Amino acid sequence: MSRKDDFESEWKNLFWPSYFAAEAGLTFARNMFAAFNPRQTPPARPQPVWASPNEIVLRLGAARLRRFSPVPKPGSGRKEETPILVCAPLALHDARVADLCEGHSLMARLAAGGGPLYLVEWLSAEKNQIFRGIDDYLADLNVMVDEIGGACHFVGLCQGGWLSLAYAARFPAKARKLAIAAAPIDTQAGDSPFSALARSTPMETYAELVRLGDGFARGAHAQRFWGLTAQSDEQIHALLDSALPIESEAFRACAAMFRAWSESPLDLPGAFYLEVVEKLYKRDELARGEFVALGKKADLGAVRNPLFLIGARDDEIATPQQTLACSQLVGTPKKEIRERIVPGSHLSLFFGNQALTRVWPEVAAWLRN
Repeated sequence: MSRKDDFESEWKNLFWPSYFAAEAGLTFARNMFAAFNPRQTPPARPQPVWASPNEIVLRLGAARLRRFSPVPKPGSGRKEETPILVCAPLALHDARVADLCEGHSLMARLAAGGGPLYLVEWLSAEKNQIFRGIDDYLADLNVMVDEIGGACHFVGLCQGGWLSLAYAARFPAKARKLAIAAAPIDTQAGDSPFSALARSTPMETYAELVRLGDGFARGAHAQRFWGLTAQSDEQIHALLDSALPIESEAFRACAAMFRAWSESPLDLPGAFYLEVVEKLYKRDELARGEFVALGKKADLGAVRNPLFLIGARDDEIATPQQTLACSQLVGTPKKEIRERIVPGSHLSLFFGNQALTRVWPEVAAWLRN
């Protein structure tokens, strides 16, 4: 097995607590959390360092809204353009997955097309947020959409993909075009190792992990358990599909940014974590038309927005089939749906060289036209 395969296998286990929970069950979970003293106060998270210039335009309790495009000067004569809102995953790692380092930034690719560009940065949960659920994050998203003008194009990444789609179904007048990448829309379409484990693991195991995490799904405990704090340059080079010489200073700077991102996992609210497992992975509610968003069913059949669906060929988290199945669930005319499958793994779709040069410029042009 190659070093890249080793890393991707380890990352699968790390990405969501279900991997180690499924393998070992309740006894293993209790022993592991006892060893790491989960109730010890976690260290303060360092402030993230971003690859691209941006500014915070809105601060909420659980999220920040970042603008990656300059504010038009008064009297510039620029026409009003629909803003693009990138909805990052609310998962183990933070929103820098979309702006990792120079040459590996999805935000930089999208910004090259001009126009207003924003990113949803979900924050690590605080103690007073452990009971936040999916509806709370949809409500936050609604506030951010209103902040940027009341309607936008969405670019939803992984968990941010199904959240964006659910939002569009709930608030159809506020969504324009939707680009959805590596998102578990129909979790029973083309099983990935991740979705199979999530579906087969008893809910009691997940609930116990949250209890042992003092109300959180603790990212740091998973990170320390799997020992993923010092990935080799070779592993990172392969994951980024980097064109830079591995000995170069430019690549070493990228590797440092990757490590800083990888070693700052998020704590998720236990309530949100358990809802996602049960509603998305066990019941497949979004695909079945049973998902309730802010008091109303999110009917995907009523979604008629132009769609751009993107999958990674070797995705270990959300198979291309899980994302592309969206085309059969929505009411969007077939001529308004584009589909692409890109070589690489889950993370490579967001910051790998092939994806950033082959598919994301096309997405950027589609969004602006």
